[in-house]
Amino acid sequence: MATVVLLALVGGNGASVVLNHSAQQVVPERYRALVQQAAATCRGLPASVLAAQLAQESGWDAGAVSPDGAQGIAQFLPDTWKAHGLDGNGDGRSDVFDPADAIPAAARFNCLLLDEVDGLPGDRLELMLAAYNAGPTAVRRADGVPAFAETQGYVASILGRSRTEPFVSLD
Repeated sequence: MATVVLLALVGGNGASVVLNHSAQQVVPERYRALVQQAAATCRGLPASVLAAQLAQESGWDAGAVSPDGAQGIAQFLPDTWKAHGLDGNGDGRSDVFDPADAIPAAARFNCLLLDEVDGLPGDRLELMLAAYNAGPTAVRRADGVPAFAETQGYVASILGRSRTEPFVSLD
C-alpha cells in the first residue's frame, strides 16, 4: 500500500503550496548500492538526499522524459547532460537513460553545486537542491533559496523525504 503525505508550505508572501509526497516511497534494491557508492564520492552529499532527489525527479523511472525535455532517472536536461554526463559503468558510452551513468553523474553534479553555493548563507544541502532546481545563478541572486514556490517545495520535499525510511537508512 502506498503512503501519501501532503506537505503544505507557506512562503514569505503568504502563498501556500501543497505537495503530494506519494511518488515512490521506496528505494529499489537494484539502485541502493549505486546510490550509496555515488554519494560516497561527494563529501557533504548524504546518500539519503541523493536517493530522495532521484525519487522526486523520476520516481525511479530510468526512461522518464519530462514535458520540459529532462531525461532519465536524474532528469538531466540535454545541455546539462552534455556538460556533466559521464560513463559511470565504463562501457564506453555516456547514457542519460542508464542509471549506472546517470546516478554517478547526478552525485558529481550535486557536488559541483555544493561547491558553487559554498559561502552563501543558509544550509548547504538546501542551497544545492535549490541550485539543481532553479539554477545556481538564481540561488546566488537570491543569496539563498529563491522565493519560487516550486523551488521551495522541491527543497522541502526532498529533505523531508530524505529523513524518513527507507531513505535515511542509506546513510
